[in-house]
Amino acid sequence: MTNKSEERLRKVNSILVSQPKPTSNNSPYFTLAEKYNLKIDFRPFIQVDPISVKEFRKQKIDILNHTAVIFTSRNAVDHFFRLCTESKIEMPSDMKYFCISEQTANYLQKYIVIRKRKIFTGTRTALDLIEILKKHRNEKYIFPCSNIRKNDIPDFLKNEGYNFTEATIYKTVASDLSDLADVNYDIIAFYSPSGINSLFVNFPDFKQNATRIAAFGPTTAKAVRDAGLDLDIEAPLPNAPSMTGALELYIKKANDL
Repeated sequence: MTNKSEERLRKVNSILVSQPKPTSNNSPYFTLAEKYNLKIDFRPFIQVDPISVKEFRKQKIDILNHTAVIFTSRNAVDHFFRLCTESKIEMPSDMKYFCISEQTANYLQKYIVIRKRKIFTGTRTALDLIEILKKHRNEKYIFPCSNIRKNDIPDFLKNEGYNFTEATIYKTVASDLSDLADVNYDIIAFYSPSGINSLFVNFPDFKQNATRIAAFGPTTAKAVRDAGLDLDIEAPLPNAPSMTGALELYIKKANDL
């Protein structure tokens, strides 16, 4: 911990998590709140808005002119098949699906019979999926995504000369947080650069003061610093691979436990 972080070390009583409230009672956030007698609130800083069929057609993309789809999130799956349904497009049985994780691959069964389809699954990260894509160079890929997305997969496809089309099928926009204007938290936990952007969209004159900022992942941490904010808690850490783990380490120190 840097000297500046030491100077900002103060007792923690409340945390705002910039994500939806967990649906499971087994969430580590609930455990953290009970263990350290904390107030932990959840509020998504970003929301997903659909792109209409009319908007999609302006991109002049023929979905059926592709042999494989790359999915990196459940949102991408939902909005891709929504557009297909609204456009009366039926996916051919020989279409291949490349999914960033097993969780995303399993989610496909909401729309297709997965045991009858060719599905290729990464273990968790974009780099894992890229290793699989390297073995399938001759496909004609469509990459459905948000207007805000990570560069790793499209940059790889472009730089390696793959035949692919990027399709924007939904938008990630800032949520309305105006009701939080007069509410203060000891820590705000961010999971994406979009969350930082939403903070300043809602509160252009935001002053951090004594509020500690927690960030998950290097791109989120960079967004915090680029915004001129002090990054007090960074996750993952070697001894704390999760956000809740990094928060707990900080709380133990700040609350002198």
